Amino acid sequence: MMSGVAGSGSGSGGSCPTGWCGCIVRALKWLPVLFILTIVVWSYYAYVVQLCILTVPSIFEKVVYLVFYHALFVMFVWSYWRTIFTDIGRVPSKFKIPDSEVEKLLAAENEEAQRLILERFAQDLPIYNRTISGAIRYCERCVHVKPDRTHHCSVCGTCVLKMDHHCPWVNNCVSFYNYKFFILFLGYSLSYCIYIASTSLQYFVIFWKGQLEGMGRFHILFLFFVSLMFAISLISFFGYHCYLVMQNRSTLEAFRAPIFRSGSDKNGFSLGRYNNFQEVFGDNPKIWLLPVFTSYPDVVENESTTLYPLNQHSTPQIV
Repeated sequence: MMSGVAGSGSGSGGSCPTGWCGCIVRALKWLPVLFILTIVVWSYYAYVVQLCILTVPSIFEKVVYLVFYHALFVMFVWSYWRTIFTDIGRVPSKFKIPDSEVEKLLAAENEEAQRLILERFAQDLPIYNRTISGAIRYCERCVHVKPDRTHHCSVCGTCVLKMDHHCPWVNNCVSFYNYKFFILFLGYSLSYCIYIASTSLQYFVIFWKGQLEGMGRFHILFLFFVSLMFAISLISFFGYHCYLVMQNRSTLEAFRAPIFRSGSDKNGFSLGRYNNFQEVFGDNPKIWLLPVFTSYPDVVENESTTLYPLNQHSTPQIV
């Protein structure tokens, strides 16, 4: 009966495995991250040792290559680290349904009665998103009203603020608290791959002509191809997320527009491109490119305002 008022999540949920089974499942989730780290460690050895130290003949060229490489490498690893280990946060306690209200919901005779109970509880909460039927979005698993742009992640087993998607390559949800880090990770990953491919190109050509000796030449060969392959795959992905930032949409909202009292509206949270950019990167240009938290406005814990400003020129105006 509760399904009539529960908002949609990111997938079917269920309790997380426990005991040995749970440990195995949690360990397996780290395999994509370990794969990425293995590629990164190998690329470091191949570029620094095999290419720069053992192959590049000019000392000046070695120094220039290594300085710019390590600058990109540090920013890339830093962004990746922050994306992985930044906590996804928790829904503020004011959205939690009291036990007494939960009992009323369970005892309600029909969906309309449940809907009225949730409406009364949420009347003072800063929420404007609704379900397809126009009801308050409610999570049965977490037992709280969902804040705007929040979805339940079946992998993390909890509701996630401004959820974009769950990314296996970082073993974490990309959401409100780490979305900037994720964008920077994509950007620095792309720059890292392009830099390696462009600086190793001439030595790949030398290898192709048969003028490069030693076993290290195969590291240079694979370094060029792997970096080029990843760069090609990252271009579209990074470009798509840049587009989402400028539109102030999450991946979930791009596939299904958020629903307000007046209906669905894909531009319901768009405030203009510059303001949309500031919502993720903050208002201080000096730290836009650094993986430090600067999302604006950071009002998740603010008891007196909505979590995210609305587009006042679009349809989801307060009615």
